[in-house]
Amino acid sequence: MKGFLVISALGVIAMLAEVFKFKKILLPIVVLGILAAYALNFMEWEHSYSISYFQNMIAFDKVALAFSGVILITAFFWFILANSDYENQPHMVDHYALVLFAITGALMMTAFTNMTTLFMGIEIMSIPLYVLAASKKNKINSNEAGFKYLIMGSFASAFLLFGIALIYGATGTFDLNEIRAYIASNPGNMPSFFYAGVIMMLIAMCFKVSAAPFHFWAPDVYHGSPTIITALMSTVVKTAAFAAFMRLFMIGFNGVNETWTGILVVVIALSLVVSNITAAVQTNVKRVLAYSSISHAAFMLMVILANVRTNLSVNAILYYSLAYSIGSITAFGVLNAVTKYGNENFEEFNGLGKRSPLLALCMTIAMLSLAGIPITAGFFAKYFVFTAMMTTTYKWLLILAVLTSAVGVYYYFKVIIAMYFKPAANEEPVHIDMGSKMVVVLTALITIIIGVVPSLIAEMFTV
Repeated sequence: MKGFLVISALGVIAMLAEVFKFKKILLPIVVLGILAAYALNFMEWEHSYSISYFQNMIAFDKVALAFSGVILITAFFWFILANSDYENQPHMVDHYALVLFAITGALMMTAFTNMTTLFMGIEIMSIPLYVLAASKKNKINSNEAGFKYLIMGSFASAFLLFGIALIYGATGTFDLNEIRAYIASNPGNMPSFFYAGVIMMLIAMCFKVSAAPFHFWAPDVYHGSPTIITALMSTVVKTAAFAAFMRLFMIGFNGVNETWTGILVVVIALSLVVSNITAAVQTNVKRVLAYSSISHAAFMLMVILANVRTNLSVNAILYYSLAYSIGSITAFGVLNAVTKYGNENFEEFNGLGKRSPLLALCMTIAMLSLAGIPITAGFFAKYFVFTAMMTTTYKWLLILAVLTSAVGVYYYFKVIIAMYFKPAANEEPVHIDMGSKMVVVLTALITIIIGVVPSLIAEMFTV
């Protein structure tokens, strides 16, 4: 809770930086503030702190603190990475404030206990992102990305609100634990519009995590947005959305899982097939990473489908979120440096192994992790998903996941082949500032460390 309050305060401080003329020291304030929020989260692990006024709306239990930690550490790396893009921009303060408020919404999504708080968290996170996606006002792709994100996000919010209204009409409460208790006390005796509400909320959350067939906005929005904003969407937003998805369906609607599991199976299968096949024919690296995010969403949805009522489910999603977020920060950091003054196609990576060996090595680690190759974090992320799925009757999804992952290896290795086996049109080294280089190297090292010692994260919760 204290970490959440710190991030909220940082957003307000960022808004005042221009007025009180401390814009030049805003980045150190934000970075130190995020570290302070992370430390406060860590301190609350055994002794959680809550404000009684909010107790029935938001509660930072251990699961919420763990996912908040992933969001905060990702945000820490993101701000250092973003400094090279924003330090000389006149609207730097506005961008930082918007991002901090988006992170505040993301933290709310990890800890909601009331569907009102869920909706507030989603909107507080999403509205700044609509603006940030369109922040390159002189580029038509960015304007288009912001517009599409706004329209599709609003569409998803309408589904969410309608679903919440129907569930409230059936149960008389917005509280997640009370809804769960009501379902348990009325087994098989819920009105039909309650089930319609659950399905509408499922559709809304599938939009938010960009799972097929509700994914059509993602490739265009990822492609059109500034690369650094795309990095934020694929990490912080994804982690928050899955933390909320897990809390909503594994806790709140677990008693009616026969209503939504069949739909979720179809969504997962479509996501695996559509994303990987479409990614394999792309020529733009950013669009490849967009379709890749849909594939990774399918893997995390598989854990929610498995719904193993032990530490396994939570640990699997937490580990996958961290592995995917850290790998994506590395990938987008290198992509931002390589494509800053050129196009975003594969040929921009030609010869990077000779031009900038360190960046090429870090990008290789990121691609191997996203592909799920040992000894990276991505391998164990998928291993834990498969372990959870082995307890279900949907083992055919495992076969589909393995086959589509093989297609994924193809398009990830296209980047590696370009870096090491194709001649560069330009022999000049890629320029990257020291802060961004440190982030890229450190996140690549973390990918290896948690891949070699997965128990650091994978055994965070006991049975």
